[in-house]
Amino acid sequence: MKTQNTLPKIVAILFFIISIVSCQEDFNTIGGDIVGDDSLLSELDNTKTVVAYSRKLAPVQTNVIPVSQLGIYNDGTFGKSTVNYITQILMNPPNPVFADSLGQAIVLDSVMLYIPYFNDNTTEEDVTTYTLDSVYGSEPINISMYESNYYLRDLDPNSNFQDRQYYYSNQGSLFEDNLLQNELFIDIEDFVPSNEGHSIITNVTGDDGVVTIDTTTIAPGIRVPLSNDYFQTKILDKEGESVLSNNNNFKDYLRGLYFKVASNTDNGSLFIFNAGLANITLYYNFLRPREDSSGNPVLDEDGVAIIDTIYEQYILSFAGVNLSVFDNELSPEIASAIESPNENEGEENLYVRGGDGIVTVINLFGEDVDDNGISDELEVLRDKDWLINDANLKFYIDQSKIVGGETEPERLTVYNINNNTVLADYFLDPTSGDEPNNAISNHMGRIERNSDDLGVSYTINLTHHISNLINKDSTNVSLGLISSQNVLLNGFQKLDTLQDPNQNLKTIRTVQRSGVISHEGTVLFGNNTLNEDKKLILEIYYTEPN
Repeated sequence: MKTQNTLPKIVAILFFIISIVSCQEDFNTIGGDIVGDDSLLSELDNTKTVVAYSRKLAPVQTNVIPVSQLGIYNDGTFGKSTVNYITQILMNPPNPVFADSLGQAIVLDSVMLYIPYFNDNTTEEDVTTYTLDSVYGSEPINISMYESNYYLRDLDPNSNFQDRQYYYSNQGSLFEDNLLQNELFIDIEDFVPSNEGHSIITNVTGDDGVVTIDTTTIAPGIRVPLSNDYFQTKILDKEGESVLSNNNNFKDYLRGLYFKVASNTDNGSLFIFNAGLANITLYYNFLRPREDSSGNPVLDEDGVAIIDTIYEQYILSFAGVNLSVFDNELSPEIASAIESPNENEGEENLYVRGGDGIVTVINLFGEDVDDNGISDELEVLRDKDWLINDANLKFYIDQSKIVGGETEPERLTVYNINNNTVLADYFLDPTSGDEPNNAISNHMGRIERNSDDLGVSYTINLTHHISNLINKDSTNVSLGLISSQNVLLNGFQKLDTLQDPNQNLKTIRTVQRSGVISHEGTVLFGNNTLNEDKKLILEIYYTEPN
């Protein structure tokens, strides 16, 4: 049976080899006229029109996104950004049973809030060392947590509950109008993220009066106690009632948590976290008679039934609707620079910033003077039948307008503004399987830095995009450029276009998701700068058929 399956494969392989060999002579003959032909050497064209300008984004959708932000960040260039956070909490599992059918009294030992940071860790000789990731700034902030009375919906009633409900970065005041002042409130003062892990109890057992406590260390993060009285009344005392019977009922019963941050200075600290790993854990115990394998009571030497203390825990997860909201105090200089962009001639400087941020719009190949729907420069190129070897946009960083160094974004991302998609070069990049810092780096190169660790430039490779425009008659769309926290995080977030600060310009309806979770920004030289060495140009390396 195995032989029968193998023979056809061997025949197919031999046929393939014979075909390759038989074609070899023809291949060499066809290529013979090309080798040594100087007219087919790659040439450079950097004369094509590039027009770029920057725009403040309309409020951006921040729910339905894999990570969240919380904290205060100021890079010294764009100004202070305050990021608050709201989340539903869900039972895990619903309809909890906290003891057993014997109805033993439950004692709530403690309740802990835990929001872990991203981190890298190493363990040597049972000692784990953590290095924080996605934590920015090191100055103290105050974090207040409230119970929210605002109901976060999954579906939009305006669509007859057919479409997802979207929430936006500017809705903080709406949520703050619905905060409850009760025992759930906590205020964490002078908070600074630490790389120290937390020791927690994993198991408690008792035998003959001897209590054994097992512990482990969990990753660094916010971990603080919450009110026992609140959760005793709100959760444990409601066992068996309809409000705990399923998560739909529970989401209306305990509508969520709101985290509000503040700082007495312009600086602070901010961290990006995975809400799926955040939770509230209830640690409780109850008494239970010890039984043998047959279900009979176990007696001590005096004939008295042995009673064990059973220690359990119950988790409420941040698994429902959740989102960050922004309060950006944009610097007056930058606010003025992007207020009325020159969309016809472009700007001297370009600005990009993530979050509820700033996008740069890029238009290639100039005007459509004859009004036939195709720019005149592109029409000329299509007639030339160029073979595109390489095409790049190189953005030089204007260090005179930024703080520089670690405040500069490592990556910028580019996308099709017209159709809300990434470009062909994104999908054809051979580095897509690399780690996020290096992935898609042929298409969207990492920042180039000098010996002082200051950013010099970013290179965006558009070879396939330009080739498709010239040789496949693809539509010449506007491109968007924004900072990115993780270029592998593809997908798009909606903008609240009814509140677009640039109503007089073309409406931008979405922004790349990886830009929304980025807090960083930078300033670039534009196409209209007087600095000829740093001017934004499109470089096209091509081969023109003879």
